[in-house]
Amino acid sequence: MEISTVWWLLTGLAVVAELLTGTLYLLMVAIGMAAAAIAAHLGANEVVQILVAAIVGAATVLACYMRQKRHGSLLSGERDQDMHLDIGEQIHIEQWDADRSAQVRYRGAPWTAALLGQHPALPGTYRVVRLEGNRLLVEPAEQAAH
Repeated sequence: MEISTVWWLLTGLAVVAELLTGTLYLLMVAIGMAAAAIAAHLGANEVVQILVAAIVGAATVLACYMRQKRHGSLLSGERDQDMHLDIGEQIHIEQWDADRSAQVRYRGAPWTAALLGQHPALPGTYRVVRLEGNRLLVEPAEQAAH
């Protein structure tokens, strides 16, 4: 088997692993492996192929990490209204618990809502600001208008 074929197989395995785990870093490593496969096609020896895989993979991982640090996660949709249609929706809360959370019925299912900020926990209408797992993080609806 050609060494370039081995690199392409490793690239495919990394992409499959990335699809199963959802981590973008494996995709960056796969880019490094694809670069090594191309180097193999161009006739580079095994040491050069490994160096190409390591340098390109590390560079893309570092670039991805720096981008995430500067602009937020590439995969984070917790505040993105295009990702979560619940953001901006209004819910009515009848009663708050002592820990500033409330059990609400939303979209036909029970949810836990948590009050953001230092707003008083009073019954009323609240706006969903973001989701944290299966919790709705809310603020008073009139706060959103300001």
